[in-house]
Amino acid sequence: MKKRYVVDAGVLALYFAGREDARKYVDEAYSGRSEVLICEVNVAEFVYNYARVFGWDAAVVKHSLIRDSPIRVEGVDESLTVAAAKIKLKHCNLLSLADCYLIALAKRFKAKLVTTNSNIKESGEVKTELLLL
Repeated sequence: MKKRYVVDAGVLALYFAGREDARKYVDEAYSGRSEVLICEVNVAEFVYNYARVFGWDAAVVKHSLIRDSPIRVEGVDESLTVAAAKIKLKHCNLLSLADCYLIALAKRFKAKLVTTNSNIKESGEVKTELLLL
């Protein structure tokens, strides 16, 4: 069985910045050794943050690269929304709603969550690997 990872917007940002620790996960997706997923909400978070720094046109290019990659973008549905809301209720002062969707997705797919957010690791909700900024 392939390893499964859920990555957050920060991991994508590190990947596009050339960080080897983030590249590992994208490379594994391209090679087929691992299944790498991200939530649609977290893609929006990445595009927004990238556009703030590099402009909208650059963000659109990166967005296309993500969509054309083997990283599987999972949409939001009712059960994911309910799961994210329950996590948010439990960790309302620690996690953003986008973080809660990410955690809910990792739980759904029994995946390790790879993140740049120490609060996600601190929540203890899922197995987490923290990439430092």
